[in-house]
Amino acid sequence: MIFARHKTRSRMAYKPAGASPVQRASMRYSLRRWSVEHARFLEKIYTLFADMLLALHWLWSLIGYRRIERPMLFLERNIKGLMFDCRMCGQCILSQTGMSCPMNCPKALRNGPCGGVRAGGNCEIETDMPCVWTEAWRGAQQMQGGDSILAVQKPVDQSLKNTSAWLRATAQRAAQNAVKAGIKA
Repeated sequence: MIFARHKTRSRMAYKPAGASPVQRASMRYSLRRWSVEHARFLEKIYTLFADMLLALHWLWSLIGYRRIERPMLFLERNIKGLMFDCRMCGQCILSQTGMSCPMNCPKALRNGPCGGVRAGGNCEIETDMPCVWTEAWRGAQQMQGGDSILAVQKPVDQSLKNTSAWLRATAQRAAQNAVKAGIKA
């Protein structure tokens, strides 16, 4: 009787973030860890890529940002999903968090670790997983703008979920450049 009750409880056990230890041992988790370890290199690559997207702003404007959203979203989802285990929140802050996506935190904390980081730097919920924010701190220390990890982030805007953060950032940069140049965007 006691055994049956225990068995029922284990079926209802909490499964955080849909990720099991087996899944984290997979290639995706390995690439996520690699991305943090090579944050400076990826920062340089992303800077070049962002500059290329900005240089093509005229084309995105001509085609229409809404029309280009779907193909860009496909590209972004696959690249960032593979490299960073991206959850496509639409408000990417990888460049501020040492190439460690805070949305991988079981609590989805956007502004630093919770009070439950274990002594070894592991997550309190998924005890075999390093804390996303511990990883973020390590990655940010390698990056040129490493102090940006200290900036307080806005809460996640759920209406932007599954939209292209790359296109949004490009449009924002283009608008900022136009304001600096005194041109109407």
